[in-house]
Amino acid sequence: MNLASYAAKLEASLGRLHAEPVEPTQSGRSPFQRDRDRIIHSTAFRRLEYKTQVFLNHEGDHFRTRLTHSLEVAQIARAVARRLALNEDLVEAISLAHDLGHTPFGHAGQDALNECMKPYGGFEHNLQSLWVVDFLEERYAQWNGLNLSFETREGILKHCSKKNAEQLGALGERFLLGKQPSMEAQLANFADEIAYNNHDIDDGIRSGLLTIEQMEEVALWRTQKNQVSQLYPQLNGRRLVYEVVRRIIHVLVDDLVRETQKRLHQYQPKSMDDVRNMPALVGFSEEIRAQATEMKRFLFKNLYRHPQVTQVTQDAADMVRALFNHYHVTPNALPEGFRTEDSLERRIAHYIAGMTDRYAAKEFKKISQTN
Repeated sequence: MNLASYAAKLEASLGRLHAEPVEPTQSGRSPFQRDRDRIIHSTAFRRLEYKTQVFLNHEGDHFRTRLTHSLEVAQIARAVARRLALNEDLVEAISLAHDLGHTPFGHAGQDALNECMKPYGGFEHNLQSLWVVDFLEERYAQWNGLNLSFETREGILKHCSKKNAEQLGALGERFLLGKQPSMEAQLANFADEIAYNNHDIDDGIRSGLLTIEQMEEVALWRTQKNQVSQLYPQLNGRRLVYEVVRRIIHVLVDDLVRETQKRLHQYQPKSMDDVRNMPALVGFSEEIRAQATEMKRFLFKNLYRHPQVTQVTQDAADMVRALFNHYHVTPNALPEGFRTEDSLERRIAHYIAGMTDRYAAKEFKKISQTN
């Protein structure tokens, strides 16, 4: 496929942290494809299977996990990248890696760990994902981490505080100078939003915490549900939900492509450097942005803050705090030799963030029995 002039090009890559020989052309793998493969084979990627998206892993076999969510993000991102003539391999690598640094127990675990780390520099899951691929994975004889391309690492770091950005050299410059990342990185961010909003609706209805009737409050749902009901008046239950969610995703993706094409026509970028120095080029139209925001607020109020969810997540947050306090008082309980170059508190954060839900629960049970 011919890439657009503003897409990420291999020949313009800023390279890896540690120089490596480029694979021979006949092997068929570009540097961004190698990034993707390294991510998929990483320990952190496998652990995503047992990390919470919204519902804890043990609550049902059909609910999304961080792993299935990441796969769905990659699918949406690749589909859009193809329509925009962007680098599909890069956007896939970013999408698959974007949640590698997430804690167990979803956002509740993340918030609890950030609270524990407040006096020690805080905890940012995007920065943690970068640390995973730069330092924490131990797969190679020559270096720590996965040694990914600059462009993949840039896309993983979609948010970053100024204080942390100052420590990241070239990777942190865009946060300090107000520049944009590659279009592939921008796209992965929107694919993430499209995936989690719509699939959280599916999981919420499946769980019984949301109802089809409640969803009528949301314009995006209501419009598509009315169209589906006109076409298939007998349709109900799971098939109805699937059909409506599928159509909402289609609406969001189509709008994202059209609005991005409109901005590309307006700003006329000729290279990735142009993209970095322009306003954000990937985005929704104002109308769809408002509707997507309405849906997000609805989910926050009715699903993420549902008493049944908050009770479980509060218990999970308590576990994270207890684990942090335990390792702080008993540092020799950490794995021997684990990241000794970091402060004790950062070592604890690395260790807890790498846990799956069930391992964290197991460790919490262990320390509860000994205290």
